[in-house]
Amino acid sequence: MYRTKKGEEIFVIDAHIALWDASDQNQRNEHGREFIDCFYDYHRNLTPPEYHWNREDFLKYSDKTLVNDVFNRGYADMAIFQPVPLTDFYKEPFGSLEKNDKLAQQYPGRFIGNGSFDPRDKEKGLEVLEEEAKKYNLKGVKLYTAEWRGDSKGYKLSDPWAVKYLKKCEELNIKNIHVHKGPTVTPLNRDAFDVADIDEAASTFPNLNFIVEHVGLPRLEDYCWIATQEKNVYGGLAVAMPFVFARPRYFAQIISELLFWTDENRILFGSDYAIWEPGWLIEKFMDFELPQDIVDETGAVLDLNVKRKILGENAARLYDIDISKQKEIIQKSPTASRGEPIA
Repeated sequence: MYRTKKGEEIFVIDAHIALWDASDQNQRNEHGREFIDCFYDYHRNLTPPEYHWNREDFLKYSDKTLVNDVFNRGYADMAIFQPVPLTDFYKEPFGSLEKNDKLAQQYPGRFIGNGSFDPRDKEKGLEVLEEEAKKYNLKGVKLYTAEWRGDSKGYKLSDPWAVKYLKKCEELNIKNIHVHKGPTVTPLNRDAFDVADIDEAASTFPNLNFIVEHVGLPRLEDYCWIATQEKNVYGGLAVAMPFVFARPRYFAQIISELLFWTDENRILFGSDYAIWEPGWLIEKFMDFELPQDIVDETGAVLDLNVKRKILGENAARLYDIDISKQKEIIQKSPTASRGEPIA
């Protein structure tokens, strides 16, 4: 829970975290190393020096490290796992639904574990999705449209098999479709993360919520033009958030454009842990104010009410979380208070 200097409480949901294994032992080939090194470069270049991780810890970290960083040092009340398998690069999945669920069972009320699918798995993948939806009570999935699979270097949400999977999500009441539409990650192809296919998917499936992770960066303008038309399109701030430190003027431009084109009800906070820790991101975001010239141009408002929505209330609405009831559940969850590490 984040408390302002005046004592107001803000319920925080970190809508984009991962528990990954990019260790040398799990890397299938050089692409596994390239991928995690690219993540590490983002971490080093956009993180305050006092929060830098060493590379060894970054490759693979423990459950306890995650819990401490996200909840005890990070203000988050809840967090949403967004797993990516990347099994062409790693022997075991880079992000594991099973491991995420195990942690969620250990800390009741703290985690939501999303699933994933790849339409290139065709009929077999549909069966797996249905099985996982029932086993894990999935409320969302994370899609990585640029993930390599054999000779394929990516897919689009408009592909026939992708449409079948989205129909299946609708049938299974998996209503939150998180799609990485942001910066490329070595060695993946930039164009496979293009945001354009969100438009058709959102129009075709109005009952699904399409959360565009990383708000389409570096295609922010494309995202905004789509989101202003498609009211079931939301922007996830993971990757945009660290610019509040590294490039505050740039961050001001990003957040003001989002507020101008859509509104404060369709923006979700995400740290992209473990690339960045939520604690310092939230602190700097809460202290952040828009420059007056940008306010004059866009009319954007980033007051406490707006920040409260971005940090938790919007994600709570998408995931049918009653915040008052959730606070009671969390009080019984075996996590320490902020600043008290898990033993």
